[in-house]
Amino acid sequence: MSLLDPARSILVVIDLQGKLVHMVHRPSRVLETSRRLLKLADLFQVPVILTEQYPKGIGPTEAGLRDLFEGLTTPRFHLEKTAFGCCGDPSFESLLAQARPGLEPARRQVVIAGIEAHVCVLQTVLELLASGHEVHVCWDAVSGRGEEHRRHALERMATAGATLTNHESVAFEWARTKDHPAFKALSALLKEGQPE
Repeated sequence: MSLLDPARSILVVIDLQGKLVHMVHRPSRVLETSRRLLKLADLFQVPVILTEQYPKGIGPTEAGLRDLFEGLTTPRFHLEKTAFGCCGDPSFESLLAQARPGLEPARRQVVIAGIEAHVCVLQTVLELLASGHEVHVCWDAVSGRGEEHRRHALERMATAGATLTNHESVAFEWARTKDHPAFKALSALLKEGQPE
């Protein structure tokens, strides 16, 4: 695994929806960290794919997060799915390709946030790895309905070859130097107080 490069990265935010998002372990941390990731993606012009698992039944993406997504200036894509893993939806690969035109799967760096760690996130990560993608899972933006589900899912993803990271590491890897034009905005964002 290499350091993240904003020119190769795609942020995928998985199923932060309805009542379910408030039932996971440390929901405020997951939501705040995901908000930060969306803002960072916008700063570094990293494309974003937001997914929703059967929103008619589970409900839409958490309102504040969806509003932030709708306001992004970076390329953004939305996917409603019924397969648990994103790769189980035939249009997901097409969205990845649209997000990074001309970039082969092995050159794409997919940064992951979302729920639930042991179901939709896990299946997405394992399938992305199987198709040759480099996958970076933000442990501080991933959760499930219990710490055990989260912890063991993260262990399984890491064992399979995913890199476990956090939103601050993502930010500093995208910037790489304090001289990056987005560094001051990045620094201000990270000083807003730590997510709970």
